[in-house]
Amino acid sequence: MYDYLSSAIVTLLVTLDPPALAPIFLSVTRGMTADERKRVAIRASLIALIIMAFFAVAGDATLKLLGVSLPAFRIAGGLLLFWIAFEMVFERRNARKNDLAETAITEDHIQNIAAFPLAIPLMAGPGAITAMLLLAGRTQGDMLLMSLLLVVTAAMIGVCLVVFLLAEPIARMLGTTGNIVLTRLLGVILAALAVQFLIDGVKAAFRLTG
Repeated sequence: MYDYLSSAIVTLLVTLDPPALAPIFLSVTRGMTADERKRVAIRASLIALIIMAFFAVAGDATLKLLGVSLPAFRIAGGLLLFWIAFEMVFERRNARKNDLAETAITEDHIQNIAAFPLAIPLMAGPGAITAMLLLAGRTQGDMLLMSLLLVVTAAMIGVCLVVFLLAEPIARMLGTTGNIVLTRLLGVILAALAVQFLIDGVKAAFRLTG
């Protein structure tokens, strides 16, 4: 249980990447009052939590409906997480996120930035959803571990909410160098976790075919 808990915390912390969301949140809420920013932050966090909880609970059933085996998804998910780690280490992910945020502002005229781009895809994006499916698959139907996963997910979304509410002082505190160092460190950790997902997927696939 301790191994699962630590793996879930690190995986979700890295894929959600709360520190990197702070400057993006400030950019997409530019011109808003403190109260308006607070409402946007709470709504975005709730939407992201609902989406991620859905994939944790119904992800396995969705895969079966699509005819995709869990080992295959573990391998694909591991590759996807590794690519995200690669982007983080080589400073490509933040640029992509900022481009995505700017596009959303232009096209939607800030009508509903809590849902898009904050909740989707900046928080509950492909990487986070993949991580939820992979972590849910590792519970193997254990309701205690599934409950633990949902609690960890809520806690990590809570961290994102705190970052949103404290975005301005956090951005100033970390500075450019701090953001770069933290992003690269988290990227290396995520790469190691992605490789572990690949190993688990390959082992499970051999067990199914054997």
